[in-house]
Amino acid sequence: MERKALGKGIGALIPERENVDKSAIIYVQTGQIKPNPFQPREDFDLSTIAELAQSIKEKGVIQPLLVRRKGDSYELIAGERRLRACKSLELKEIPIIVKDVDDRDSLEYALIENIQRESLNPIEEAHAYQHLMDKFQVTQEKIGEGLGKARATIANTLRLLKLPHEIQDEMKKGRISFAHGRALLEIEDENQQRRLTQEVISRGLSVRELENLIKTHRPKGIRRKSSYAVREPYVAAVEEDLQQLLSTKVRVSKMKKRGQILIEFYSQEDLERIIGVIKGGKS
Repeated sequence: MERKALGKGIGALIPERENVDKSAIIYVQTGQIKPNPFQPREDFDLSTIAELAQSIKEKGVIQPLLVRRKGDSYELIAGERRLRACKSLELKEIPIIVKDVDDRDSLEYALIENIQRESLNPIEEAHAYQHLMDKFQVTQEKIGEGLGKARATIANTLRLLKLPHEIQDEMKKGRISFAHGRALLEIEDENQQRRLTQEVISRGLSVRELENLIKTHRPKGIRRKSSYAVREPYVAAVEEDLQQLLSTKVRVSKMKKRGQILIEFYSQEDLERIIGVIKGGKS
């Protein structure tokens, strides 16, 4: 089976309503659809599912669920929130599109939908990447290619799993951000990481304020050997955001009052794509 480029987005897998071939959509009993065992989302917001259910009650299921056959039933690939909303309404039938995919594709498709449609938290993303690497021996480069992200973005997200579980839980709850987590990784002492996390939450500290706290906790004997030996977490976070936006390697060099941004491209087409993104066009 030919593998399609996943970085093009969920639209390449589940076309919008206007473009769907009506013959490709079938209606099945809601109970025939089993959950996706590779679903990367670990926590579902009940309030948003209730809102979705109200929308479905008023307008119906506008976007069919993507499934694959499993014996006499079906296994969900993408559309977990829609499925849960339909079950809460006790709908008897639901529209689906059946796709012939393997386990790896199922996880990749679910990952893409969650990232592009439903915003996985950073820890859920990291677990999904780790699962792809462990179960299917997928490299960070391949994951990046599939999701339209730079390899460094994947690597930095995976690094969050080195944080203590309590801090990961706070990130899943949204009480600290990805950038806060990146900054905390500059500290090796886990107890100190925990203390600073609580300060961030109790005092509502920004990433910059956390960075300043980290500097005060750094032992006096440790000094930066060069501008690149230990990088400011804020600069690293900006670099990370640019790499994710432009889907290429970006290097941000910051000095006292000035600096530079180095953006890599690998072909004329790639250069034109990046220019289009910077100007506000589509990637």
